[in-house]
Parts: sequence; C-alpha cells; structure tokens
Amino acid sequence: MITLADEDQVVVQAKNFNSKQWIAALFFIAIGLYMATVVPSIEIAWVSGFLVLTIYLFAFEVVGVDVAAATVMVLLGLTSLLAPLMGLEHGLVDTKHLFDGFASNAVISIIAVMIIGAGLDKTGIMSKVAVLILRVGGTEEKRIIPIISSTVGIISSFMQNVGAAALFLPVVSRISARSGLPMSRLLMPMGFCAILGGSITMVGSSPLILLNDLILTSNKALPVGQQMETWSLFSVTPVGLALVATGIIYFVLAGRFVLPSATKVIGTTASGTMRYFQDVYGLNYDLFEVVVPEGSSLVGKQFDDVEHISRIRVVATKRSGKSLRIGPGSLARDVGIEAGTVLGILAAPKNLNAFVERYGLRLRKDIKSFAEALAATKAGIGEIVIPPGSNLIGKSARDIWMRKVYGMAMVALHRDSETLREGDGIRDLPLQAGDTLVVHTSWDALARLEKDRNFVVVTTEYPHEELRPHKIGYALFFFATALGLVLFTDLRLSVALLTGAMGMVLAGVLSIEEAYEAVSWKTVFLLASLIPLGLAVETTGTAKWIAEQVLTVVGHMPIWVIQTAVAVLATFFTLVMSNVGATVLLVPLAVNIAIGAGANPAVFALTVAIATSNSFLIPTHQVNALIMGPGGYRVPDFMRAGGVMTVLFLVVMMLMMGLIFE
Repeated sequence: MITLADEDQVVVQAKNFNSKQWIAALFFIAIGLYMATVVPSIEIAWVSGFLVLTIYLFAFEVVGVDVAAATVMVLLGLTSLLAPLMGLEHGLVDTKHLFDGFASNAVISIIAVMIIGAGLDKTGIMSKVAVLILRVGGTEEKRIIPIISSTVGIISSFMQNVGAAALFLPVVSRISARSGLPMSRLLMPMGFCAILGGSITMVGSSPLILLNDLILTSNKALPVGQQMETWSLFSVTPVGLALVATGIIYFVLAGRFVLPSATKVIGTTASGTMRYFQDVYGLNYDLFEVVVPEGSSLVGKQFDDVEHISRIRVVATKRSGKSLRIGPGSLARDVGIEAGTVLGILAAPKNLNAFVERYGLRLRKDIKSFAEALAATKAGIGEIVIPPGSNLIGKSARDIWMRKVYGMAMVALHRDSETLREGDGIRDLPLQAGDTLVVHTSWDALARLEKDRNFVVVTTEYPHEELRPHKIGYALFFFATALGLVLFTDLRLSVALLTGAMGMVLAGVLSIEEAYEAVSWKTVFLLASLIPLGLAVETTGTAKWIAEQVLTVVGHMPIWVIQTAVAVLATFFTLVMSNVGATVLLVPLAVNIAIGAGANPAVFALTVAIATSNSFLIPTHQVNALIMGPGGYRVPDFMRAGGVMTVLFLVVMMLMMGLIFE
C-alpha cells in the first residue's frame, strides 16, 4: 500500500531528477556554445553540437538509448532541409545515406549471430554448455564469472566479439535461471571480456584485421628506411591475454561494487518455483536432494513403503552411473531404492528432516544432480482440473499410476473448498469431476496433457520449450560453415554469418518467426541509428580537427605520453563512431606523429587498433548494445563499471606494450 508520504517522496525524487537533467542540459549547452567559438568551420560546430547532445541524452537517460540514437539520426536528416537556416551549404548527412546503417555490415552481422545463437539453443546445445559450467563453477558468482568470461574471451579471439557474446547469451540466460544469479551480474563481465578477447589475435576484431592493410598503405608514402613490418597473427597475444585477465580479476574483486545490484532471481530456479507454489497454494513444500548411503534402512524399500508414511513425494531419481529418471514411464510406486541413489524430493521441510533422520540419509545443501531437470525452465508446479467427461472419474491416482503414466507427482488435491495434502490419502481417493490436482511435473509432460481430454490444464503460463535435438547436426553444420567462411575466406562478414543463419532456417532448426523473435530490435536500432553520426563526424573533418588539437598539446612530450594520448584519442573516437572508422582515421595520424617523435610507427599504429576496443563507457559498442536489453542495464551502469574498466584497459595496454615492443 502506498501512503501519502510515499507519494510525496516519489514526487520530490522526480523533481530532483528533472532538476538534474535541466542543470546538466544547461552545462552541455554551454559546452556546445563554447566549442562553436573555437572550431574552424560551421559544419564542425554543428557536428560537435550533435555529439554533445548525444552524450547528454545517453548519460542522463532523458529517453531510452535507442530512442535517443534514432532521434539524433532524424535530426541529422533534417539538416538537409534546414541547411540554409543553419548556415550550411548542404545537410550534414546526405539523406540518401541516412539509413545505410540498417544495411551496414555490422548491423546485419549482429542480426545473423542472434539467429545462429537461437538456432544452437533450440537444439539444446546451449543448455548442455550451461549445465557443464554449473557443474564446474557451482552457483557462486565468483566462480561462474571467470569460467564464462574466460571462455568467451578465448572464443572471441578467433571470431567477431559480438558473435561470441551472442553465442553465449542463451548460455548465460540458462545459468541465471538455474543458479538464481541475476543476468545483470553475469552479462556485463561476459560482454566486456568478449570485447577484450578481440585483442588476443590479429583476427579477433575488425580494427586489428584492418591494421596490416593500413600499414601497407602508409608504407607507400614512407621512405625505404622507415617502412613498417606487418604484424603476425599472435603478435598481440600477450597484450590481449593480459587485458582479458584484468577484466576477469576486476569483476571478481570489484563486481559487487560496480555491477548493478539486484535481488536473486525468484521464480526461475527450482526453489524459486517452490516459493511461488507456497504463496499461491499455501503449502509449505520445497524441493530437496538427498543421497541414500550404504547401510541405510531405506535400501531395498519401494517408494510406496515410505512416501505416504513420511509425507514426502519423490519426483526424480538418479542411480550411480545411470541416467536420471523423471517424467512419464520412469517413476512408479513399486520402484526399488538402491544404495547410492540420489532422490529429488518434494516435501515440507519438517517432514523431509524427519525422513532424512529416520533413514540416515545425506541431505545436500543445493540441488546438484537435478539442477537441469528440475530447473524452472524444465519443470514445476501445475494445476489440473478433472472435467465432467473424463474417463478418470471414479478412479484414483493409484489406479491409473499417475506418476508413471502421465509423469505427474500429485502433491495436493483441492475439493469442496478443502485442500488435501500428501499423507492425507489423496492418491487413494476416487477422482471426481471438478477436482483440482496440484502436481509437480515437467513442462513437456504438461504440454502433452493439454491435448488429453481427460484433463483440463489450468496452468497456461509456463516456460515450455520445443527443443529440437534431432536438428543438432544441421545446427552444428551451418554454424561451422559460417565460422569457416569468417575465418578462412575474404567473404564479407555479414554474408558469411547470414549463410549460417539462413541455413538453419531452411533446415528447420528454427522457423522464420522464431528467427525474428531472436533478434533484439532495440540493439539493431541503437547501432544503425548511430552510424550516420559517425559518418558526419568523419566526413565533416570533425574527427581530424579533434585529433589535431589533442596532439598539438602533447606533441613535445615524452614518447610514452604521446602514445598514451593516441590511445586516449582512439578510445574517445570509438565511443562516438565505429571502431573501424576511428582506426582508418587515426592510424595515418599516429604513424606521422611517431615518425616525427622518433618512435616506432608500427607500434603507434597497433596502439590505435587495440585502443579502439576500449569501448566500455557507454553502450555504443555492438557487444554492449547486445547485452543492454537482456541485462536490464542503464547507461549509468555502463558508466560506473565501464569507467574503471576504461582506465584499467589503458594502463594494462600501455604497460604490456612497453614491456613487449620496446
């Protein structure tokens, strides 16, 4: 209930927030006006104003980042109409090219990798990867983050970092669901390390792929004695590995301070589902996992001997060295219990403790053996009604072997405004029309019951996934095809990735509707709308002017200071324009500066290509844009965590380059 005091506090907070926005707006307007007085041309003045506006909208979240980016794109388009009033000869961006971003290589590539990732997930591959990571890392954040981040970092060293991030997005989603850790605590470390991993090899990011071509181009204008050698595949590996290690250590040590704080995910883990069950039905049940040791008096007994007396319900079992048993055709009341068997039990805590003590069982602290099978994405509580025309009327759950035949473990029966529980003889009661059965079941089994006229499934909102494990061969083939085209051919990245994506659609790994749903359109609009701004920064000479002003200030300083300035400049440009554009623009400048300062021009060129991956401060990088929606991140989240990462990146990069290339 919201009190008047609460409402007043909300109003005050809203007023304060608006005041901050207005104060910031005045400050940014002042910056824009000042820049207009020092720039060499009216075009650069207007582009600088648009840059300031974009940074303001992003930093203070006046509107959503995708809305902000699209608004700036539209404003750039309107400059063609308003050019005479703005003192321009023509618009800052030709309207014929205003929407080129939507057909750009980067945006189409992102769409393709999202579809490929969804296709792999549809076959169950990603679920198995998530289970493996959970098996190794448990459910602790400090163990899971290094495993996920290092894996993605290594993968992104041989494929585009946004592809590696998109590939692991469903994995992280499943790990979050099974461990209870919020997505916001896992996605940012994964995304940042995907970006960092692009600096491990010369094919890990677009700027590094492009660098050798730029060096050869620069060599044409240099005398023989100053010709630069091109870099080999693993020339940057020590620097890249150090950066990935820095990112992992940073989030392990400082993650609790810089990552968005969020409550543990409720309703997505097995225990979370049980809490929901308790709230809705008033039944104090929970899921537990116990092990039957050698010598236990439970060995040799059948489920029917202990469930009713102990008021517990076995919903899954796993014997040593054998597959788990859950669902239709697997569990029945006459199943014998062997030593070493792991039991998944649904019961009230006091009944479970009495059961464990009576038979000398070992109660596990967490769900381990059934973390996948009993996860809320796979199983949970369902509510089912017996309709008047059901063939089951007059028969009991015991008569029809409900758990074995239908895969449902009945834990409560609601009849005549009364809820009967396990231990009240519910499995021996003849079923009547209108009976409501509360059952624990797998979602696949529940989906099958929707087609059975003997039941009316009341629970409709449940995470039912139509996995297609029989399509795993097609999925792996087209994924390998796309990866092979990326690594071993000169085919355009977007075409290579779309080959794999459309191959999966044509092979039936996923439908075209599912492919559309797999795409984060917010990400697409964010990136596509920013591309015209980068084009304006580049074509109007704004970027070159900013670079010249910065380098004029540091040109007389020691070489390491000049090199650091080049890295900072590259970092700034990659926040407001494509990293490829920033690399193309700055490499020739960096080469000339290095020659003038008596430094190694190839090292300065490499500094630019690596530093253009230092894009953590705002979600303009493709990877950051990709994880923003699923992680529920806001721009301040990136500024807080990314600000520190930006500084660490620069420090570690400069130290490693000083050690290796000097």
